[in-house]
Amino acid sequence: MPELSPRRKMLPAVVAAAAIVALVVTAVLIVERAIPAAPAPRGEDSAVAGAADVDCAENDPVAQELAGGSTWTMCWRVDASRGLVLEDVHFTPVGRRPVQVLAELSIGQLEVPYDTGLRNTEDITTQGFGGSHMMSLTETECLGDRLETYVPKIGDGSVGGGGDRRPVLCREEVDGGIAYRSSDGAGTEVARRSELRLATISKVGWYEYVSQYTFGSDGTIRSDLGATGDLSPEDYGDDPAHGWPVGPGDTDYATSHSHNAVWRVHWALGGRGGQVVEQYDAAPTGEEGPRAPLVEGRMTRIPHEGTARAADRRWWRVVNPQVLNDDGHPISYQVDLGATTPFQLTQDHHHEDGGTGDDGYTIAFTEADDCQLFATANKDGACGSGVLDFAQDEAELSDVVTWVAVGFHHVARDEDQSPMEMHWQGFTLTPRDLTAQRVDLPPAREDVNGKPSPLR
Repeated sequence: MPELSPRRKMLPAVVAAAAIVALVVTAVLIVERAIPAAPAPRGEDSAVAGAADVDCAENDPVAQELAGGSTWTMCWRVDASRGLVLEDVHFTPVGRRPVQVLAELSIGQLEVPYDTGLRNTEDITTQGFGGSHMMSLTETECLGDRLETYVPKIGDGSVGGGGDRRPVLCREEVDGGIAYRSSDGAGTEVARRSELRLATISKVGWYEYVSQYTFGSDGTIRSDLGATGDLSPEDYGDDPAHGWPVGPGDTDYATSHSHNAVWRVHWALGGRGGQVVEQYDAAPTGEEGPRAPLVEGRMTRIPHEGTARAADRRWWRVVNPQVLNDDGHPISYQVDLGATTPFQLTQDHHHEDGGTGDDGYTIAFTEADDCQLFATANKDGACGSGVLDFAQDEAELSDVVTWVAVGFHHVARDEDQSPMEMHWQGFTLTPRDLTAQRVDLPPAREDVNGKPSPLR
């Protein structure tokens, strides 16, 4: 509040008015930094009430209001190499204004090295998930809406061959199971979870991949890669150290291999820039309490570009310290890794001095650069050949890109032929303090914010 010079003749009413104005200005400044509690505007051009107003270059935006009232809005397109690319992703919690979460989300590389060391494919940069590899969908693959876009027959369409509009994106609202259940003496609060699921199918060689992104009514984003199709007939041997017998008796050893996927997550949490990256770690102290060992946790700031590995009780988050929820806590998203097989990308292993085998990473953080699109074999080598190059200068982080590496080691089984049962790998982005209470808050629990009263 500005300091006012005393005036003996100032009327009491003027003093009161000045105080009110100062309080209003202070309140406005706070509101500008917080996610407003006011209901979202319902624009005439929005496909869904309360949806964010996004300007998409190639296709109509996807806008989906889920059960409970929360809304997801985003743009989508098909890239010749990366396949499905989601852009300008906004989440609108029920009764609140939209908040931008991501600038862009896509897969950044998929390597499939075979255990014999004789073969490796880089499916994103060598063949690509788009173009002729992007499959048209039928009602069997998609029970929801099948959205069309123009898909070139060859690459990005810059070389002849033409293309056509095809239904390639599946949009479904699906049931996600129980969202919550809580009983007390006054009754039981229970509800199911609603999710928006977007998926495409790309056929590369003998494999058919499902790029799937699931957006929960609570603000979570799940990125998954599913693999089906057929085992490669070129990759069979007779050595049990490198495969598994899938023919009669002790014959036809299908060679084991890995699916090493890296996703590119470009954040825009509350707007691009000004973001902070933190790593959480917890570990036993070696001391014992009355009933259990003592465990201490702490956050560590990651100020510069770099890589990190997964560990027990470890996770990362991207924070916008300038945007606060109603409790005064900065909004953030947490990166949660599921099951993963640690790996090192082939080109990273041969990086510069030949590599030592210690350059693998579970997660990496770099400053956004539009030419840094692929985790390895980056097509614009002027800005680096991959993530290790991107992070080498250790630039200060503000406009953050997160590279998430999730591996799956596939040891074939008899049931894989034919066709192969779908197997999945991926990770989850979980809101942390995006709102002061849960998004779909039941009325009976509106007063539970902080330490609750004893259960009735």
